[in-house]
Amino acid sequence: SPPRSGRHQPHAPAGFVFCLMGTPQRLVLFIDYQNAYRRARSVFFPNPQSGRDGHLKPTDLGQLIASRGGPGGAPYALSEVRVYSGRPDPTIDMRTFSAHRRQSQVWEFSGATVIERDLRYLQGRPQEKGIDVALAVDLVRLAIQGDYDVGVVMSTDNDLLPALETVRDHGPSGCRVEAAAWGTKGQEQRLYFPGLWCHWLDQADYTAVEDRTRY
Repeated sequence: SPPRSGRHQPHAPAGFVFCLMGTPQRLVLFIDYQNAYRRARSVFFPNPQSGRDGHLKPTDLGQLIASRGGPGGAPYALSEVRVYSGRPDPTIDMRTFSAHRRQSQVWEFSGATVIERDLRYLQGRPQEKGIDVALAVDLVRLAIQGDYDVGVVMSTDNDLLPALETVRDHGPSGCRVEAAAWGTKGQEQRLYFPGLWCHWLDQADYTAVEDRTRY
């Protein structure tokens, strides 16, 4: 597996942001929600008992990552949490659509920005289409607009790497990208290119941001 680039620090209270020197760097967290959910189930729930196993609170995750900061150790100022998710078709699966709608409203109420794209149904099975592209476009667009200093991508989808590389190579001066991933020994899947900092999130971190709500 690729080398670990992050490190763990003690937990700070939610929203706790400070900087020892100068102004904290503005963080935007980009979450590919289905990818993050499935990876959490794979890493922390080898024998999942419920569909709730793996769900997380996006804003809490953003606050946790911001409180720890990156390579320099200084905490970030959480500017925005963006959640990318497929939207079920109510004419095909009203129950799942209703649960998803309630979950999205909770995310929005907590301050997250929710970006949804309709699911496609092939032979009755829902599939996400365009989520990775929407996230990639926004990662580059917001960098060009100067909307963040640090863009952290919570996903293990390698299709997103060209977008991270574009910000690295062509983004504004002082703007950079980082990765975030669930990680335990032997299951260290992450986005990777040389020099890409990774915020490794272990079992205790997942527990701190876990969402057990029955939507």
